[in-house]
Amino acid sequence: MNTRRKLLLAATAAAIAISAHAKDPKELVIGTSSGPYADQVKLGIKPILEKQGYKVKLVEFNDYIQPNYALAEGSLDANIFQHIIYLTKFSADHKLALSELVKIPTAPIAIYSKKHKTLNDVKEGTTVALPNDPTNQARALVLLDQLGWIKLREKTDPIKASERDVAANIKKIKLLPLEAAQLPRSLQDADYAFVNGNYALASGLKLKDALITEKISPAYANLVAIRTADKDKQFAKDIAAAYRSREFLEVTNKHFADYAKTDYQLALEK
Repeated sequence: MNTRRKLLLAATAAAIAISAHAKDPKELVIGTSSGPYADQVKLGIKPILEKQGYKVKLVEFNDYIQPNYALAEGSLDANIFQHIIYLTKFSADHKLALSELVKIPTAPIAIYSKKHKTLNDVKEGTTVALPNDPTNQARALVLLDQLGWIKLREKTDPIKASERDVAANIKKIKLLPLEAAQLPRSLQDADYAFVNGNYALASGLKLKDALITEKISPAYANLVAIRTADKDKQFAKDIAAAYRSREFLEVTNKHFADYAKTDYQLALEK
């Protein structure tokens, strides 16, 4: 086969791939972090979409990096694991055309301990594990500031707070930044650990066992992300409608009662 023919076949294959990718798929591949957001899809979203003729495949990830790359390159049709701050920063840093589709019920970040039953046990040298990714670490530092364990510099942007913004370590605690997925395991050694809700539940922790729970702001509510080019496609509209449905609200109340509900769910309950 000559070079020109090879190039022609390669171009044709690429065009077919682009064409296939451009149409609304009836086979949806959705990526999530392992744990409750995968369970939300399995118990609530997948049955709704399957009634509409979709075939839904769920792919679970154990990190916060690969799901966005997989979405951008077309391996996924949507992913569910992040909030808008993380999505915006990651997309900008890596030049990915990704967008929010709809917010979802979210398990809050919280402090857990297997060594202490109260936060009052804090003392000099107490070890506190927290996420090492910038957006979730900021959430942890703001909560530590509210507890009076550290003092952040005045005028620190709570969304961008980092260890560099710690003006005073009031309780002389030792901060242990770790990958979010490792935080539940850190409870074997650390005195306290901030654990994202999805990883807490996936590891067997219960939200009601947290020593203190963050009050989730809209900026930290998790969401469904899609490629920006797909926002107006029918499959995207159907995914959003499934999350907004009364049927999914019933699933949320039954299986995810401790989660922070979305505005559209709260409106359905009025």
